[in-house]
Amino acid sequence: MNPTVTLLARILLAILFIVAGFGKLMGAAGFAGYLGNLGIPGGVAMAYLVGLFELLGGLAVLVGFQTRIVGYALAAFCVVTGLVAHLGPDQSTQLMKNLGLAGGFLLLAAGGAGAYSVDARKR
Repeated sequence: MNPTVTLLARILLAILFIVAGFGKLMGAAGFAGYLGNLGIPGGVAMAYLVGLFELLGGLAVLVGFQTRIVGYALAAFCVVTGLVAHLGPDQSTQLMKNLGLAGGFLLLAAGGAGAYSVDARKR
């Protein structure tokens, strides 16, 4: 794989999760209310947990740290959140977005972070 394209893919995937995670952490109370409406327990603690997972996962993908493990974790996260939060009739675009992101993360998990990454420097 082309290492420059792999880096660009990591950046594009990471931006979404860094921004979303930061937003959830800054608006944890509102996000907790949304989770409550979905029937997900945990309140603000769960909101912080999800926000932190997204932020740290996005940062790990950005720098290419433990990319295979993080790729599998974020792929699973995208599928689960798609099925839990985006199954409504007006949510089909969001569901497809989540499934597409899962595909991108699975490619990262299978192919690794590429030459321009922390993972490549550890060898």
